[in-house]
Amino acid sequence: MPIYEYRCNACGRTFAFLYGVARDSRDPACPGCQGRDLARLRSRIARVRSEEAMLEDLADPTKIGDVEDPRSLAKWAKKMGSALGDEAGEDFGAVVDEMMDAEHQGHGGGEPSGEGVDEPL
Repeated sequence: MPIYEYRCNACGRTFAFLYGVARDSRDPACPGCQGRDLARLRSRIARVRSEEAMLEDLADPTKIGDVEDPRSLAKWAKKMGSALGDEAGEDFGAVVDEMMDAEHQGHGGGEPSGEGVDEPL
């Protein structure tokens, strides 16, 4: 069942419409103003993939980018955090941002603010 995106020419609202089986011949209407003067938009194709396939793709070393570039690693870490969802923890994105801030301030090492870091013996 295809999903098409439309823009209402009357109110400007953009919405998605799921077409059902052949017997369901109803035409889309704007959910905001119920208008029928619609423009069909070109949408990106959505590809359904399993969680395992997404994680395998992210774990591919060629997708990480430059391992010496903190911005590249942060971008990869955020993608990985998004793919993991709740399993990454609520504050995963904040930890990555904190590590980037520390890197920009010249603290290097990538450790977030020193909290929970053991001192060398």
